[in-house]
Amino acid sequence: MKKVYIIHENDEWTNHLIKRLDELEVPYETWHLDQGTVNLSETPPEGIFYSRMSASSHTRGHRYAPELAASVIAWLERHGRKVLNGSRALQLEVSKVAQYLELEAHGVKTPKTIAAAGKEQILQAAEQFSGQPFITKHNRAGKGLGVQLFHSYQGLKDYVLGPDFEEPVDGITLIQQYIESPESYITRCEFVGGKFVYAVRVDTSEGFELCPADACQIGDLFCPVGEEAPAKPKFQIQQDFAESIIDKYEQVLADNNIQVAGIEFIKDADGTIYTYDINTNTNYNSDAEAAAGKYGMLELAKFLKSELNQVNPVLV
Repeated sequence: MKKVYIIHENDEWTNHLIKRLDELEVPYETWHLDQGTVNLSETPPEGIFYSRMSASSHTRGHRYAPELAASVIAWLERHGRKVLNGSRALQLEVSKVAQYLELEAHGVKTPKTIAAAGKEQILQAAEQFSGQPFITKHNRAGKGLGVQLFHSYQGLKDYVLGPDFEEPVDGITLIQQYIESPESYITRCEFVGGKFVYAVRVDTSEGFELCPADACQIGDLFCPVGEEAPAKPKFQIQQDFAESIIDKYEQVLADNNIQVAGIEFIKDADGTIYTYDINTNTNYNSDAEAAAGKYGMLELAKFLKSELNQVNPVLV
């Protein structure tokens, strides 16, 4: 029987999907690609393949998982296998530079960004933001890696030349225009099958750790004197969300053969939308979903079952 093959490097982020596949009685197999081999003379198994490879794999000790995944996906695609979030999705996952260029090509506004390799080059790039706050981030990131806010060139210089500088895994640091949200939140739009599922509002008042996975979530805020304050969840699914930017996002995904993604944007004080991340290894927050009655992993499992049915009609 043909299966759904899940390409990944993090069991903790994949278990939620596996539970949903079990509920729907969908046959599957997981390929954990921290290490492995690819025999180019062999033919891949039949089925469909879904990649959940993450740009932040190196933070879990899986430095070369994306490179191995790229080799596996190339092998699968060469043999005509259906790969969901295939080679192009992985290219965008591991490079924000590639993401921004693709978004701009579709008329989606991104923050002014300069990519720099080398500490002196980072400092030179920052000179173009003179008098304005700016942030640094890693080109190959995820989990808010390397995100620092600076209000001065000297502050950046102290950081870059000091002991706390975070060297990006691919050597490329981004210096980026800081977009301030008047209400300290960003919006993450979730897509399954290339179509919009829901938008989640993410509170950024406590920093830049924006991963919606339950393992990444910080606790709710509490009153400093010990009395519980009104609930202030970090993640809230927005009901009746309607932004015209969704149509452009869906076109970006379609043109890059991306079926599953979370795309993040922020609004400035004038209401202008700036898009700054395409996450092709998207996760969902269980508390937010339970409150809204919407479940991303369930929609994903249904989508995978439908895709498998197209190559395996006996599955019901």
